[in-house]
Amino acid sequence: MVPNPIVRISILHCDPADFETMRGMMLESEAVLRPGIEQLPGLLAFYAGADPTTCSLTNTSLWDTVEHAQQLDRFQPMLDAAKRFAAAGARFDRPIKNFATFWHFGAMSEPQE
Repeated sequence: MVPNPIVRISILHCDPADFETMRGMMLESEAVLRPGIEQLPGLLAFYAGADPTTCSLTNTSLWDTVEHAQQLDRFQPMLDAAKRFAAAGARFDRPIKNFATFWHFGAMSEPQE
């Protein structure tokens, strides 16, 4: 594990009436996005998820450097997906955040010395 990975968080919000549609679109987008994202240098992990209580969906990823995280800013399949979500009523938090981490722990972390 990279000692202090970059955590990239992209969040979209939608109206409650659109949540299930957005959730379905997010599930379907994996088939288009995953093959290319897995080929990008520096990727450590990628998660897509949803919070029905806030009508929000997220893409959260871990990267070895901020430069590698920012590849998604130019990744055309992701840009195309964002256009489809926006056309369906999604509202995105912008700018997308790329957080430098200070510390981490838990089952997915290696012990720090």
